[in-house]
Amino acid sequence: MGDPRFFQTVVLMARHDKNGAFGIVINRPMGERPLASLLEALGENDAGVEGNVRIFAGGPVQRDLGFVVHSADYRASGTIAVDGRVAVTANRDVLRDIARKQGPKKSLIAFGYAGWGPGQLEGELAHNVWYTAPADPALVFDDDRDKVWEHATARRTQDL
Repeated sequence: MGDPRFFQTVVLMARHDKNGAFGIVINRPMGERPLASLLEALGENDAGVEGNVRIFAGGPVQRDLGFVVHSADYRASGTIAVDGRVAVTANRDVLRDIARKQGPKKSLIAFGYAGWGPGQLEGELAHNVWYTAPADPALVFDDDRDKVWEHATARRTQDL
């Protein structure tokens, strides 16, 4: 793919159907931010919230829109179940619950997403623009972010 925004990018596909596809980039950390300041920026005032969270660039579309990729042990309004082990929630309640230690066991916070119109991703796959690999919670949450690309390509199910 000629788009440099996707060079060695690993995208967790959250939804893919006849209407298009939606995914979150999981290997582009942008830095850390205090959870309290993130909640405050969203209009939440949770005094006493401690700790930092890593923020990821989730993709080039709507970079001001936040998503939490998380373990499937948590569900809220609007949660998208990816595969029974991983889910995605864009509802701010998940951040509030993380702050209160009532959220998912594992999470990744991203702003923006990768999106494709109807048939677009299928066309890119047919032209061997993307590798595909099975979803793996360890890859999503636990791997060293500098190794995610390497580990994902080692698990690929098709060659370019």
